[in-house]
Amino acid sequence: MALRQVTLAEVARHAGVSLATASRVLNGSTRQVSDELRDKVVGSAEQLGYLPNAAAQALARNSSVLVGLVVHDIADPYFSSIAAGVTRVAEEAGMVLVLGTTNRDPAREVELVNTLRAHRARALVIAGSRTTDRASTARLAEEVAAFTAQGGRVACISQAKLGADTVVPGNRAGARALAKELAALGHRRFAVLSGPNDLVVARDRLSGFRQGLADAGLELPGQAVFPSEFTRDGGHRAVTDLLAAKTGATCVFAVNDVMATGAVAALRERGLDVPGDVSVAGFDDIPTLRDLQPPLSTVRLPLEQMGERAARLVLDEVGGPPRTVRVAGEVVLRASTARPAGTGLR
Repeated sequence: MALRQVTLAEVARHAGVSLATASRVLNGSTRQVSDELRDKVVGSAEQLGYLPNAAAQALARNSSVLVGLVVHDIADPYFSSIAAGVTRVAEEAGMVLVLGTTNRDPAREVELVNTLRAHRARALVIAGSRTTDRASTARLAEEVAAFTAQGGRVACISQAKLGADTVVPGNRAGARALAKELAALGHRRFAVLSGPNDLVVARDRLSGFRQGLADAGLELPGQAVFPSEFTRDGGHRAVTDLLAAKTGATCVFAVNDVMATGAVAALRERGLDVPGDVSVAGFDDIPTLRDLQPPLSTVRLPLEQMGERAARLVLDEVGGPPRTVRVAGEVVLRASTARPAGTGLR
């Protein structure tokens, strides 16, 4: 038989106080209650085994102990690393983290922020690139504004487009620096697995890579750019188009490490050696690269620290206009890239 839950009214009767007084004590209202009455209510609640109603507490305080984290895909090591950083800071502050995933659906992103606002979440971290759809960005910005108007705090890890505190990764600059390093190895023909065309982070990394090649006096032709999903399978599938195009590329840049991992697997399946036949580089330096052979050249972002910084932005007490924290990427060349040894992908 299930145990019956003790009600707030029963606690009030046991303590000999009004229901309103019991609610003020147990639901955290800002209205003052004398120490004598508070002790009576707390003592009765303990004797009866009363469990406070979290929703009622949130209404009374106009906030809760909830911190929301909204990411595109928690299975992606990029987002799980960020989540680890956010979780660490939230738990240190005595908060409870609530995770929502969008599967890169802008409507779902808005829905999750709305739900967290309805639950009076104290703070919210949104991790993930904006899309080129301005209407979707505007809808999310409106929901973020409503969240903050209610007293919540919001920080983003992406581009600074939502009117909130933002941790901005150095996507364009990192890709530019990587391109120059790869050109310095002697590569002259490149191909890019560029991710989805409507994802701002993918566009920024492609643009930065192009600029880095231009700095080295090189050009990336349009026919050497292969869009695909921002996933391991997307990188794997893009290799089919890459090989069919016969670009002659001696180096392939995948705009994130997960795509690069899929690309390396696909090249091996077709009997090609990395880096003997073609070099491959990625972006992010996700933790799972430790198990990839050969080790992947990439642009390292401090992913967990980015999550920690975003969480601290929303949990500190500093007010004022939105703050922007820029995080630089660091080029890390490993064994997946080498000086070109052959004629490239033909």
